[in-house]
Amino acid sequence: MATKITWLGHGTFSIETAGRTVLIDPFLTDNPSASTTADAVSPDAIIVTHGHADHVGDTVPIAKRTGALVVANFEIAAWLEGQGVDNTHAMHIGGAHDFDFGTVKLTIAHHGSGLPDGSYGGNPCGVILKTAEGTIYHAADTGLFYDMKLIGEEGIDVAILPIGDNFTMGPDDALRAVKLIEPKRVIPDHFGTWPVIEQDPQAWAERVRAETSTEPVVLEPGGACEL
Repeated sequence: MATKITWLGHGTFSIETAGRTVLIDPFLTDNPSASTTADAVSPDAIIVTHGHADHVGDTVPIAKRTGALVVANFEIAAWLEGQGVDNTHAMHIGGAHDFDFGTVKLTIAHHGSGLPDGSYGGNPCGVILKTAEGTIYHAADTGLFYDMKLIGEEGIDVAILPIGDNFTMGPDDALRAVKLIEPKRVIPDHFGTWPVIEQDPQAWAERVRAETSTEPVVLEPGGACEL
């Protein structure tokens, strides 16, 4: 069975693999680019990369309704437990763990992580998800950093990189990230949700094609590709 990657808008992705559905950063309510609603998703697991409201999003109500396992850094996992989420798995940067849907490894990300109520959210993270069909790197919210070259040595089949600028890498640094990681394919995200992060993903994709051997995959919210 192929691994299916669906962009739900902003930094939110649904990954279907090994008969399981994994949501990453389920920000659906109040997300102007969301292609679905929080009530319409039923994940087996949720991965939260950092504490900001546009990434923690609907994690609490979805997890309570579905019983989904929530994977996050230690501080966010503890905060979620305080919100009544019973099924959590705490990790931290550099650590990896085998789940029934694949292996999750948390990477560094240069960003913030304060939680919606002002609580400390620990360090922000990126995610490497290794499935039977290939390896996905979701950089989450981050600036450019040279250690992306080391992440590329993991053998990345699909990289998901922010291009929105202002809060994260913009198109120029995201292109430099592609050159460091050298993934087979790259999906841009975290753009167009609000005017301050408006970008032209097709123009960026043309630059990727012209300057690298990576295949850019530009999705509309609700669009999908397979490993």
